[in-house]
Amino acid sequence: MYSVENFLQDKKIKLYLILCSVFITNAILAEIVGAKIFSLESTLGFSPVCWRIGEKTYSFNLTAGVLLWPFVFVTSDLINEYYGKRGVRIISFLTAALIAYMFLMIWGITKLVPASFWLDMYQKDSEGNALNINESFTIIFQQGLGIMIGSIVAFLIGQLLDVITFQYVRRMTGARFLWLRATGSTLISQLIDSFVVLLVAFYWFGNWKIEDVLAVCIVNYTYKALVALLMTPILYWVHYTIDFYLGKELAQEMTRSAAIG
Repeated sequence: MYSVENFLQDKKIKLYLILCSVFITNAILAEIVGAKIFSLESTLGFSPVCWRIGEKTYSFNLTAGVLLWPFVFVTSDLINEYYGKRGVRIISFLTAALIAYMFLMIWGITKLVPASFWLDMYQKDSEGNALNINESFTIIFQQGLGIMIGSIVAFLIGQLLDVITFQYVRRMTGARFLWLRATGSTLISQLIDSFVVLLVAFYWFGNWKIEDVLAVCIVNYTYKALVALLMTPILYWVHYTIDFYLGKELAQEMTRSAAIG
């Protein structure tokens, strides 16, 4: 009989739970912190790039979520490597449902009537300026219907495309060139992801022109592509660590099964 103890001691199950936990945590965190837009150049102590695209000038002003999405896609590739496309699809649909649930709960919470003492406690910010803490809370957490829908649609399309590309490259190259199937699939899926979320949120639900969507997409994707390339050594280190944890025979058995399934 397969007991709970056997379940918890199964290395394949424990690894899947760990990878899925990292995947879900980073995806949800990326959505929560995505309301903050930061200057990459200023954060690193450089002057703005002032990248001219068409008639407008753009800098690397990015949503804070871009710091976490690369970890989501790397984890997705690792799940794909050991559990195949079915393993990725299960966690992708589950994560999309959890993100939708999170947005729904946040929307409801922002509608709650604030306690008067809470408003009184935070009447001023650290510099003495007038502050409405409830309004600030709402602005930060309630990102809007367009961004919510765009984010979920982009996430699902990006993940499913990542799975397809990853499996295609693996069929072409076999077990070799992990960097090619992982980084290549991430570069393609993040290009679509970057474009779709902006298209849905700011073109269909907003008033952006398609030229603005494309320009901002180029800036965002340039950053994501660079990060994906820089994370390749981390991918190999994690892959080596997982192989060591599973053992050579089990690791090879799982990757062969994942490539078939």
